[in-house]
Amino acid sequence: MNTAALAQPRCVLCHEVGGRLLWESDLVRVINADDAHYPAFTRVIYQSHVQEMSDLTPTQRHELMDYIYLVEEVQRDILQPTKINLAQFGTMVPHLHWHIIPRFQNDPHYPDAIWANIKREV
Repeated sequence: MNTAALAQPRCVLCHEVGGRLLWESDLVRVINADDAHYPAFTRVIYQSHVQEMSDLTPTQRHELMDYIYLVEEVQRDILQPTKINLAQFGTMVPHLHWHIIPRFQNDPHYPDAIWANIKREV
């Protein structure tokens, strides 16, 4: 996680892993979000405290996206989902992170976003 010098005092992702740690480097950490409906819901969290993609240099953006695409490729290969959703909001937690969510036709919200009302029980 971030060094104390880079951490923001009130940022949860500067001070907590943010889920079950799967892998990390100096640039990012990959966590499982521990969502009962979406067991492969993954987040790629930028280690340094930045809020927006445009806060990164072009090289940093490219490196970050390489990790995001790698997680997506692994999930597609292993899980063979109907679709993978990639999302980056940061309104609730203004620390740069991406959601990688494998989706299946029988998941509770499909085809809507996972934040929508549940369509079916599984």
